[in-house]
Amino acid sequence: MSADMATGSSAALHEFVDQDKQILPLRANPIIAQIKQHEEEKMKRDKAVTCLHSALTDSIFTSIMHLETAKEIWDEVKERYEGSERVRNVKMLTLKREFEMLKMKESESVKDYSSKLSELVKQMRLYGETVEDYKVVEKMLISLPKKFEAKVTAIEESCDLKKLTISEMISKLQAQEQRMSMRSNDVTEGAFQARHKGKQPVKRDQQKKNFDRKNGNQKGKGKMDGGSSKSARKNNFPPCSTCKRSNHLSKDCWYKGKQQIQCNYC
Repeated sequence: MSADMATGSSAALHEFVDQDKQILPLRANPIIAQIKQHEEEKMKRDKAVTCLHSALTDSIFTSIMHLETAKEIWDEVKERYEGSERVRNVKMLTLKREFEMLKMKESESVKDYSSKLSELVKQMRLYGETVEDYKVVEKMLISLPKKFEAKVTAIEESCDLKKLTISEMISKLQAQEQRMSMRSNDVTEGAFQARHKGKQPVKRDQQKKNFDRKNGNQKGKGKMDGGSSKSARKNNFPPCSTCKRSNHLSKDCWYKGKQQIQCNYC
């Protein structure tokens, strides 16, 4: 595993990664050329550290963030994660297998899946595997759930996958994910409205009819069937103080508190 793989920088940075090159302090009264060279050396040193940091996963970065120089970081990473050649090969095979088997779950978001895939690719690159961006894009396309099938076809037909960046790919998928979510919400709302369509509140006249039916006061009914039983029911309660009927309690009277009360039997 070479330093160039981890840093992705030019050979000029190797002096800071492999040899821990030290920057000499400026002499007294330096000339402009010396000041410029000194600043360039400091930029190279800082860039070497930054390149190493960007190549590490979050979990690895947390464990080495206290180290200051590029060589300290590089030596720590090699000692912890590279190990012997045989151990490194075993780890690399494990990561490759995970990469091949990784698929996005139906319930998983594009953001979560892309983060998981990105972490795995970082580890593979850390162990020396060359993983081009277009391979990551292709992996995303073939590992998406069926609900993205139409979008995958559109991307394959309209885009050059070798030029499509990972961030562009993620943006396209997130836009499609948002559209699907909006359509799902519209369908749910439409179903809710359909279930409640036609359910009108009971009108006042209907409430009165329900009250009369409950208490056996439908006009014209009861004379031929059950008339005697209805007459008996009238004697079950004292006369209502509102409508004077005796087939219900005063507190249950439908006419109670209503304006323009007119009893049909008075």
